[in-house]
Amino acid sequence: MNNHRVLIDPPHLSKEKSLKTLVENRSAYTLNHCELNIFETYESSKLVPLKFNDFVVTSMLRGKKIMHLFDEPGFDYLPGETVVIPSNIEMKIDFPEASRENPTQCLALAIDNTKITDTLNFLNERYPKEGNDVFWQLNHQNYFFYNNVDLAATINKLIKECMSTSITKDALADLTLQELLIRIIQTQTIKSIDEGNAIHANSPIFEVTEYIKLNLRENINLKALSDKACMSTASFYRFFKRELGMSPIEYILNEKIRHAKKLLRNPAIQINEVCYLSGFEDANYFIRLFKKHEGITPKQYQLLYVN
Repeated sequence: MNNHRVLIDPPHLSKEKSLKTLVENRSAYTLNHCELNIFETYESSKLVPLKFNDFVVTSMLRGKKIMHLFDEPGFDYLPGETVVIPSNIEMKIDFPEASRENPTQCLALAIDNTKITDTLNFLNERYPKEGNDVFWQLNHQNYFFYNNVDLAATINKLIKECMSTSITKDALADLTLQELLIRIIQTQTIKSIDEGNAIHANSPIFEVTEYIKLNLRENINLKALSDKACMSTASFYRFFKRELGMSPIEYILNEKIRHAKKLLRNPAIQINEVCYLSGFEDANYFIRLFKKHEGITPKQYQLLYVN
């Protein structure tokens, strides 16, 4: 998984005259199966409580918050990040830097439980997972992650549908909610695999991703991976993409870049060496790809870690 966060397009801030409060001023858009809330805060404050009756997907749009959840230490919450919270869980929020000039803005999308159950049932029936007792599910322990391109695009689409005045907005929002739930599960799966979480140890996906991590310098092809998963190449490709939201090739490239970033934290290592150790044959290609992924060159990334 890339460490850079993909930002969501923030809606316009409320006009000053329409503000009802300077702390968590709320605009709500209610649809059949969800409610989109946009919260804005214009002054520094601490431990502001917030709770929803439904499962809620929150994404930071502007500014910085500190989130306190599940009696765990507070963590910084910044644009490009998403937190999912089960129903009836109270969060407490600090706004250390909020001001009139620098407001925070965050969306909270509350989703009806029936919509979640229907989507998970649909996925389990239509696209059953490989392995016994392995089902599509939301992982409430894995609640904080960086937005990837697909997740950010889906949230952008949902904001647009919820704010629209079109008569078809409920139908379109319903389809997008289904897509959002799938994207969240895929993002959680990748994060679990990245963290070596054994939750997926009985799934072929776990064996395949472990194999990829251990063989980055080899020429890994689709045939070898599908053999590992005991599937035909076509079935394996579909399975992998459905589970992780990306193709096996994209996953391999992500892993190579991740490995390169680890190596680059050593200020003494040469870029050519990083290129070779990460499984790239051509240094120019490696530099181009790294820059596309991270927004900076490998050398610039390495310099971030020089004291």
